[in-house]
Amino acid sequence: MSNYKRILLKLSGEALMGQYDFGYDPDVLSQVAQEIVDVQKTGVEIALVIGGGNLFRGQGLEEAGFDRVRGDQMGMLATVMNALAMQDVIQKLGAECDVLSALGIEQVGEKYSALSARAKLSDGRIVICAAGSGSPYFTTDTAASLRAIELQADLLLKATKVDGIYDSDPMKNSDAKRYDQLHYDDAINDRLGVMDLTAMVMCRDNNMPMCVFNMFDEGALTGVLDGKPVGTTVKV
Repeated sequence: MSNYKRILLKLSGEALMGQYDFGYDPDVLSQVAQEIVDVQKTGVEIALVIGGGNLFRGQGLEEAGFDRVRGDQMGMLATVMNALAMQDVIQKLGAECDVLSALGIEQVGEKYSALSARAKLSDGRIVICAAGSGSPYFTTDTAASLRAIELQADLLLKATKVDGIYDSDPMKNSDAKRYDQLHYDDAINDRLGVMDLTAMVMCRDNNMPMCVFNMFDEGALTGVLDGKPVGTTVKV
């Protein structure tokens, strides 16, 4: 029995690349989708926010002189593509899944509304929130924090390629210390790079707990929801 009724899972677009340098790794999509469906079958209501970094990043365009707003809008469209890919795999596993986009793209998904998304979650449907917040200058981390708060989630989960938050980069420093628990103020003040500052402040100010964990450790998602010592928990 899960300790949480409703969660929001934030996936990076880069995670979907798996062994590749661009696009999708079908094995990764299948693994992630299966874990999501398995958890949803236990009665946990699940919403997703997926980044777009596997397909597009606006930073390079901005450095080349392109308009920032246009580049961010292109990045939002990349997240819509990822949402459709994940929706397809989830539906093939037999689960009901809807894409709600912050940008109006009626042919591929309905316009995002917090009330509509909450109703779908209550009806046992998986909801993928696409196109970030719909506004430029905001990351998908911030969009995930916003959606978690709007949807009244009990927990925001950030899936990464490492097993939690460290005091330095564990890929570069073999002596890096992993935290089991953190307070938002400490994560913010120590600039631990959990999420961008706006996202963390939003979670802190709205008392939204977060867990950072490695999605690719078998059983990690289930372990978090069962209250096992998986990843790093961040609270007020």
